[in-house]
Amino acid sequence: MSRILADVSAFGKMYLRSRVGTFFALAFPIILILLFGAIFSSSGSPQVPLYVQNKDCHPDCTPASLAFVEALNNTTLITYQGIPENAIFQDYIRQHSINVALQIPSGFQETLVSAGSGNASAQVHVLLAGDQTQSSYGIAYSAVAGVANGFNLKIANATKVVDVAQTEFAVRHFSYIDLFLPGIIGFTVLTTPLFGMTSICAEYRTRRFFKLLATTKLSKAQWLAGKIVFHIVLLFVSLGLMVLTGIFVFKMQAVLTPMALVLVATGTLEFTSMGMALGIFVRDPETGAAIANAIGFPMMFLAGSFFPVDAMPSFLQTTARFLPLTYVNEGLRATMTFANDATALVDTLITLAFAIVFFIVAARGLSWKSK
Repeated sequence: MSRILADVSAFGKMYLRSRVGTFFALAFPIILILLFGAIFSSSGSPQVPLYVQNKDCHPDCTPASLAFVEALNNTTLITYQGIPENAIFQDYIRQHSINVALQIPSGFQETLVSAGSGNASAQVHVLLAGDQTQSSYGIAYSAVAGVANGFNLKIANATKVVDVAQTEFAVRHFSYIDLFLPGIIGFTVLTTPLFGMTSICAEYRTRRFFKLLATTKLSKAQWLAGKIVFHIVLLFVSLGLMVLTGIFVFKMQAVLTPMALVLVATGTLEFTSMGMALGIFVRDPETGAAIANAIGFPMMFLAGSFFPVDAMPSFLQTTARFLPLTYVNEGLRATMTFANDATALVDTLITLAFAIVFFIVAARGLSWKSK
């Protein structure tokens, strides 16, 4: 253990001498938060597609149901998409791979008229269906609940006439930064160890530093562990700075949970190991940097770091399912924004599986005799 800590200390001092590495690990994420937060905070949360089926049509849709749809369409949270009235709601959702959808039931206007006439027991349920672990579901719920509350205030002085039917779900009013920060954390978990370790391993191989390490008492396992420990510590420092910036500058409500810390550590193990695996099989640092960029940059945009995956075209959503960073981003959003540790645990286990594969490849490929 003392050798690992000594290696962490020596490597950390060398790493922090590089202004470029320090900038991208600590300062660059803060710049992204300030930049994107300033751009988007004033315009509210990102919009998500909400599919709506209006069943209150006999044969023409009633004015009340159309008013509800119009109110939804006028929100800044969702983009309205229609579902045919005669379609089977659940089947249509499955067939079209819809993440979140709303059904306005038959008798919607009749119930509102009855409530307006003084019937205290009149109540109608609009049905919101979808994946409750996705950020898009929380945004859609906020929009639907807000419109329903507006109808209740107008018709029955805040008596709950229009209710949103769903399974148990904790709802907050999110700001853009609450949904954006987990993606930035995932972005940092990807870029800092991946780019750093790819270049470092390639440089060690080119300059034959691995042969010099063979003359020390440091084992390959200890060297690998030292790099992973250093990057975990570095990412925790960066994580703390990002969360403090979100709280004090933008009054962020997302919570840094123990599950988020576990996921950050697991993701760091994953991408540190990936960087090692790439770096020890290339001939020079320039090639290593090119390969890391070719893998890392598409991943950071396609895996939902900056834009929700469910807002992308369907073929890109399918692609995102094969990207390791997707599960880091979704797990962080699940635990930090929606307090859904069960889903975050599944994402953590998937991330851990990727990490084990990359670590085994790196450990088997690393040799003190590398030329």
